[in-house]
Amino acid sequence: MGLLQRNYFELLGLPTQFEVDLALLDQHYRQLQSEVHPDRFVTASANDRMQSMQVATQANEAYQTLKNSTARARYLLQLQDIETLEESNTAMPAEFLMLQMEWREAIDDASSAKDITALDTLLAEIKRMAKSLTQELSVQFSDNAYERASESVRKLSFIDKISADIHRAIEQLEN
Repeated sequence: MGLLQRNYFELLGLPTQFEVDLALLDQHYRQLQSEVHPDRFVTASANDRMQSMQVATQANEAYQTLKNSTARARYLLQLQDIETLEESNTAMPAEFLMLQMEWREAIDDASSAKDITALDTLLAEIKRMAKSLTQELSVQFSDNAYERASESVRKLSFIDKISADIHRAIEQLEN
């Protein structure tokens, strides 16, 4: 079971690239999980049982990473020894920083007004921005423009956080 030393793409039998066939990812993940499922190793040695558990765990991590475009991009950059440093490197273009502030204000205003429609509209706008950034990432990776890709990942990471905040605000208003 020499699967543990592979990167996530190799583990799941996919090319190491940003563009991923999500249906194929699902299929390869389910196949690997069935092959290494701990139930198949009940009568095996303790070492084989431990290895099956480790591979199953790594397969879960790989699947969760590769199915999410932000996490997948971050992982691809890590394979190039580039850390996105999202927590410490908050340098962004001024226009993106202004957009962040506008989004935060819009969330606060809509939440105060109990306006779920405004939150839904904002979420749709943010999803369009995320889609555009994801398309940019695809080009950046195909051009080996890793520094630009790193900035795009930082932006997408922020967008993911603000999207989660909007979902929470909607949930609170619905309850």
